[in-house]
Amino acid sequence: MGVVPFGLKPALDQIAAELDVAFDQLLTVPQDSRARLYEAMRHAAMSGGKRMRPLLVAAACELFHIGRDHALRVGLAVECIHVYSLIHDDLPSMDDDDLRRGRPTLHKAFDEATAILAGDSLHALAFELLGDEATHPDPFVRAELTLELARASGPAGMAGGQAMDLAAEHQPLDLPAVTRLQQLKTGALIGFCVEAGAIMGRVPPDSRTGLRGYAREFGLAFQIADDLLDIEGDESEVGKKLGKDAAAGKATFVSLLGPDQARRQATLFVNQAIEHLRDFGESAALLRAIARFAIERSR
Repeated sequence: MGVVPFGLKPALDQIAAELDVAFDQLLTVPQDSRARLYEAMRHAAMSGGKRMRPLLVAAACELFHIGRDHALRVGLAVECIHVYSLIHDDLPSMDDDDLRRGRPTLHKAFDEATAILAGDSLHALAFELLGDEATHPDPFVRAELTLELARASGPAGMAGGQAMDLAAEHQPLDLPAVTRLQQLKTGALIGFCVEAGAIMGRVPPDSRTGLRGYAREFGLAFQIADDLLDIEGDESEVGKKLGKDAAAGKATFVSLLGPDQARRQATLFVNQAIEHLRDFGESAALLRAIARFAIERSR
């Protein structure tokens, strides 16, 4: 992942270990004909990855003194949504990828039907987690978490952005259109991660402006870093096939701005994201570290 800042590495290692334990418990393989489905879900959910989204949830929860167990359950729900989206994105009908995180994609390791069902099941599991009283004792908080994650992952968020991304193979996009696409495909889920802590802390929506600004700027910087990795990264380190956007003729931040200007723009976005946290003081140190690392990572 490149050189991880000293204070960030323990946090990344901890959240990764916590998620693996949680997925191991949630996805215990049953002794019946569903076994292959559960094995596929485990293959996808426990194959490493950055775990950046659950870490964002945990970091945002620290601002409002939310218990770690509650934060972890919401982070787990977000990771279920993220993993389901990767499973479906890799399918032959979408991006048609053979490699993910250095391992065969799910439809290659198992089969296409099992991959679709595994993605569907992880999607459902996300909302099962949020609806459970163990996530938060207040039913109104659980309802808002469920509503906002649904919005962030559906047609007004991640799925809508993926639809725009598929359409981009057949139509030219300018910078505002690419920005809108990525705000939905990548940024909406990141926005939920950051706002989840405020929701659990019962912070009114009109008092979340700074967090929303951080998420917006961070999401764009994160996507530019992904675009740069797609043309400059090492496939063995990134763990997936690179250069596909260019081969498909898709417009990206890098293709429109050029690598140097895109890199400068990402740095500007990170600085703006950090500025949005100015009222949180030292309690937002982890969120600041995550933002800086977003543009320094190597996968």
